[in-house]
Amino acid sequence: MSTSIKGPALFLAQFLSDEAPFNTLPSIVKWAADLGYKGVQIPTWDARVFDLDKAAESKTYCDEIAGVCAEHGVEITELSVHLQGQLVAVNPAYDTAFDAFAPERLHGNPAARQKWAVDQVTKVAKASNHLGLTGAVGFPGSLAFPYVYPWPQRPDGLVEEAFSELARRWKPILDVYDDQGVDLGFEIHPGEDVFDGTTFERFLEALDDHTRCKITYDPSHFLLQQLDYLAFIDIYHERISAFHVKDAEFNPTGRQGVYSGYSGWKDRAGRFRSLGDGQVDFKGIFSRLTQYGFDGWAVLEWECCIKHPEQGAAEGAPFIASHLIQQTERAFDDFAGGQTDHAALRKMMGY
Repeated sequence: MSTSIKGPALFLAQFLSDEAPFNTLPSIVKWAADLGYKGVQIPTWDARVFDLDKAAESKTYCDEIAGVCAEHGVEITELSVHLQGQLVAVNPAYDTAFDAFAPERLHGNPAARQKWAVDQVTKVAKASNHLGLTGAVGFPGSLAFPYVYPWPQRPDGLVEEAFSELARRWKPILDVYDDQGVDLGFEIHPGEDVFDGTTFERFLEALDDHTRCKITYDPSHFLLQQLDYLAFIDIYHERISAFHVKDAEFNPTGRQGVYSGYSGWKDRAGRFRSLGDGQVDFKGIFSRLTQYGFDGWAVLEWECCIKHPEQGAAEGAPFIASHLIQQTERAFDDFAGGQTDHAALRKMMGY
């Protein structure tokens, strides 16, 4: 079967633990393959499955990692640098919480933490090149998000300054990605300064339309914002380099709506769900991405406040496989056509 979208694939981050088979790369990729996954997206911050420092220095090590995956019948789809990318830009309001994403020696030292994060994100470009990958995925970070709801009113120029600084930090990193022949798909996500199409455009403009600045498309974050996630593909399909297949539901009440984040996940109006349990129109998404020739991986990112992760993973592979589209090689009405007759065409139009 010829499909443009590859899959199914699995983002390993939410499944890693100290318990077998989720504690080593060989055992977790075997588990994923046995469920029907053909690709895995690897988090680069978890030493149980990946040594980023070694991967950036050694193609031999990367060949070994790829070999472990291939032995069990899966490919590496992308390397994820979500946690480190977040630390490239952190508003001081989040310093204490985001220290947990960095080594303990850096806690309480935002400048050193940011320098470490830049080094980590840069190493992912080199490791991706060693693995023969053309794309990575991650977060851009946030400087302005605490001010997203303008009360008290924002000082003039605050948002412009935030995006100028965000671009100043990312442009040299993206230049390294360009040197390595690797795209970086930023996951557009509330909590990041880049959380919808308008903010992505602002970021891209500040980066002078950097060719390596791409999008990791995840419809769950758009549904929770009540954004038209199908129209988003129409507008930005040329920049979409990666695809997280994640479901969600939005059930507003007389008591709460989009801003219901103080509640626990089960009690929010907007909730992430396992594939098929939410409201996302995946038939529409796979059709739209196929229409535009997206040829990347469909990667399950499991986040659900109700269903067990292992059940979600088991159901996710056949769900994605059932949505892959075999592209037609001919028009449905070709049977009624014939050879082109220019004289007949002219006659049909009266001349």
